[in-house]
Amino acid sequence: MGIDTQVAIVGAGPAGLLLAHLLHLSGVESVVLENRDEDYVVHRVRAGVLEQGTMDTLREAGVGERMDRQGAIHEGIELRYDGAGHRIDFADLCGRAIMVYGQQEVVKDLIERRRADCLPLHFKVEDVELEPAAPRVAYTHEGERHELRCRAIAGCDGFHGVCRDSIPDGVLTERTREYPFGWLGILAEVAPSTHELIYATHERGFALHSLRSPELSRLYVQVDPHDDIENWPDERIWEELHARLARDDGWTLEEGRIIEKGITPMRSFLVEPMQHERLYLAGDAAHIVPPTGAKGLNLAVADVRVLADALTDWIRRGDESGLASYSERCLARVWRVQHFSWWMTSMLHRFPEEDEIQQRLQRAELDYVTSSRAASTMLAENYTGLPYGWEAAG
Repeated sequence: MGIDTQVAIVGAGPAGLLLAHLLHLSGVESVVLENRDEDYVVHRVRAGVLEQGTMDTLREAGVGERMDRQGAIHEGIELRYDGAGHRIDFADLCGRAIMVYGQQEVVKDLIERRRADCLPLHFKVEDVELEPAAPRVAYTHEGERHELRCRAIAGCDGFHGVCRDSIPDGVLTERTREYPFGWLGILAEVAPSTHELIYATHERGFALHSLRSPELSRLYVQVDPHDDIENWPDERIWEELHARLARDDGWTLEEGRIIEKGITPMRSFLVEPMQHERLYLAGDAAHIVPPTGAKGLNLAVADVRVLADALTDWIRRGDESGLASYSERCLARVWRVQHFSWWMTSMLHRFPEEDEIQQRLQRAELDYVTSSRAASTMLAENYTGLPYGWEAAG
């Protein structure tokens, strides 16, 4: 069976769903295909920090009402080391903020809007095959084989998706860095012990106290990426969190029932270019960053903003210049974000076999960042997100 649309979007995560919605607002048709079922997509817990620009994008697109009602605005973070906390004041330093609002909640909002607009969104799609030059996407849905003919394909199906692998060998240059540690993350049924995110470095390793809601806390500890989660009973996790997050002023970490836990390796990854023929990669399909800088979801939003404008200019007005420069424009931000995430990771984590010099260098960097307004501003600007259009301004 043949189906025609203007843009075929593979992947119903935040990148694919937001792209579809932005295109719809511009009068461009699309079909969204997702291999997982809807229940999995709306319940997978991922990122939870939205940059200023991501918040503004969702509001401007008319899908930010629940975010503003339920999300929590944060105007700073705390860097904690040697038993003391040091606040980085975003509002004072750069006039911007972040919001704690789970990625799965963004996905729910976008699915609800897609359904309200009565636009095509198909879950449990199997055996997806792409032809970037044609372009077309073949897939099986509800036992029937379909062929989706389109003008362009957006590959928003994540690091393990089929879109990037559909590009012939030799077209893309892949760049990867594997870090010698991972994050053991937990979701706990306990009110957060902090009003803002805490990034802590300790001789036993890094720890992060994040938030998900007034009743749920998200916490992480640095571990060996090859460790088995079975080696980490709840008691051991809380012991490490207490040690690494300790302050000398009597601050207390509250414990609660752990309802989810797992170990995630850390890597940097990207491909250049992010396009081939009429296939355009966005989000995790094109790049992965260490989670220390809270950038993965936000970088995907930046990608699809550029892609939505470029596709609209081409399809509605015949202007192909935006598509021709899509990779160049996105990669300028991707490399900036890769550097910031690497810098945060290097400053806060313990590396295997590190010597005293490296430890003292990390301490010197922390002291500088927390005592210099210029250095604090650099962190604040990057953490809250560089403005859209920053790439062209340089």
